[in-house]
Amino acid sequence: MFSARQRSAFILFDGQKTAEQVLVSTAGMGVTQADVDYMVEQGFLAPVAGQVSATVPALAVASVDAVEQAEQSAAVPEPVSNRSAQERYSDAKPIATKLTASLGLRGFMLNLAVESAAGYEDLLTLLPKIQDALGTKACRELERALKG
Repeated sequence: MFSARQRSAFILFDGQKTAEQVLVSTAGMGVTQADVDYMVEQGFLAPVAGQVSATVPALAVASVDAVEQAEQSAAVPEPVSNRSAQERYSDAKPIATKLTASLGLRGFMLNLAVESAAGYEDLLTLLPKIQDALGTKACRELERALKG
């Protein structure tokens, strides 16, 4: 499974950019060489075929199927009520954005992760991090929007 910052870096690997170029582009999000190494070790990225550069190889997505399998294998609890995941996402995103924005600079990366959340599962994955930053009590409304 990818962290939010790893997912951001992963998207930039297109077989044309070198690992160094992607790391420079994502340095502000905290992406490191260790994140790239992890994606290579997990088989999500591989050196571009025919790449002979001894310094920094260009990397490309190894297999879209591998990414889909990894994301599907992540256990995401099923909603408790009859509301759809899209309805939950629509209700929860503004709440999560407001909560993480209230953290100011210390919550900048978390706020970016919330802003880039593409769906219900992404927000649900971020819930524990938001609760850690703000406390469970402050996040009750968000938890109800996601789970209730």
